[in-house]
Amino acid sequence: MIAGSAAATFTGASAGTAHAAVPSSPGVTYTNTLAAQRADPHIWKHTDGFYYFTATVPAYDRIVLRRATTIQGLSSAAETTVWTKHAGGVMGAHIWAPEIHYIDGKWYIYFAAGDADNVWKIRPYVLECTAANPVTGAWTEKGRIALPLDTFSLDATTFVVNGTRYLAWAQNDPAVGSGTNIYIARMSSPWTITGTPVMISRPTASWETAGGQTVNEGPAVIQRNGKVFMTFSASATDANYCMGLLTASASANLLSASSWAKSANPVFASNTATSQYGPGHNQFTVSEDGKSDILVYHDRGYKDISGDPLSDPNRRTRVQKIYWKADGTPDFGIPVADGLTPIRLSSYNFPDRFVRHWEFRAKIEANVSPLADSQFRVVTGLAGSGTVSLESANFPGYFLRHRNFEVWIEKNDGTAQFRSDASWTARAGLADSAGVSYESYNSPGRYIRHYNYLLQVQAPSTATDRADATFYTQ
Repeated sequence: MIAGSAAATFTGASAGTAHAAVPSSPGVTYTNTLAAQRADPHIWKHTDGFYYFTATVPAYDRIVLRRATTIQGLSSAAETTVWTKHAGGVMGAHIWAPEIHYIDGKWYIYFAAGDADNVWKIRPYVLECTAANPVTGAWTEKGRIALPLDTFSLDATTFVVNGTRYLAWAQNDPAVGSGTNIYIARMSSPWTITGTPVMISRPTASWETAGGQTVNEGPAVIQRNGKVFMTFSASATDANYCMGLLTASASANLLSASSWAKSANPVFASNTATSQYGPGHNQFTVSEDGKSDILVYHDRGYKDISGDPLSDPNRRTRVQKIYWKADGTPDFGIPVADGLTPIRLSSYNFPDRFVRHWEFRAKIEANVSPLADSQFRVVTGLAGSGTVSLESANFPGYFLRHRNFEVWIEKNDGTAQFRSDASWTARAGLADSAGVSYESYNSPGRYIRHYNYLLQVQAPSTATDRADATFYTQ
């Protein structure tokens, strides 16, 4: 049993039947990489039951689309080229960062392109498709998004807040200095802005100017809890590339720079432990059941690059679940290792507490920071025989194992003893079949349960024991 039961939110008439509600955002997993050599990814979940996916191709010469009924299905879905760069003149080079949106019954693709005669004269453009299926439908050019300042500009994205449609993009202003800043303006049509653009972010911090590049680019918006969250990418497009976050109240004047607060540090960055480098240029989608927010981004699986990073073709599309803190702000965690994405385990009878490791001891705790301490990959059991093992997200190769009937996170030493101690049989939750309970492989009848906030392996005999041994995946 665990102290502080008054802190939990229960339903039910008595201690024996009381339990927390099933989480509103249950666990969801995907397998990375989703798409090799596809940078600046964008996935749109449509009302027709399909996900639509587009991204930058290494040749920078065309726009491609895929569709599938699941996010994972995009990995193997057929890819169609829906538009190709012009042979000369505008839209003739550097076809970058396409995004697909559905607006007022029509499809639109926003993208950046250079001029065949001046490949760095990069500006934002829009395509339109009136067909129900944008993969097979015809696309027409609506032309360039006219901006008051005719300078290097890219990464246009569009979103609606309280009925007003906005455009956000990255642009250089020589009067401000080198590099790119984030701007916002209202829109009067899907390819036209109105009014005066406002700069809401300028790269000034060291993490925004690393690698010799002064960069804020790739804005993307997600809204929740009365807030507008705008992620952006910063620094050079190598391992220094990372994500920052701008936050505004949904009721504020979004065209006022003072309405936006910038994160003091990156919210998503390279991680040596998981071998993920330069994560960024993200967008957002939602899980198949609509209950989880999904981060879509690119990175590389190695740090060192020969030559210009833009000439390296191996940025790849990845996805992972976003979690939300108690204060209503997003927690992106770390770019997780290749393969299956991790889940979190919340306590059945203490719904705000999650299984985590702290100095390698396993316990349950609320408001876990860093998030990755409470994320585990459910992999094939080290002992086999239909078991599972729970691998740490931020310490790959470390697993939950029992030792002296205490649960620790320890590195797999390759012994038969470790494999047995770190293997579990996943059972329907002992207190709620919608949850999960983990029975020890080599101590049958004993389950992972919390006692005084610490995880133990014990044989449950009471309703309280069974509640303490039941968890929900999130």
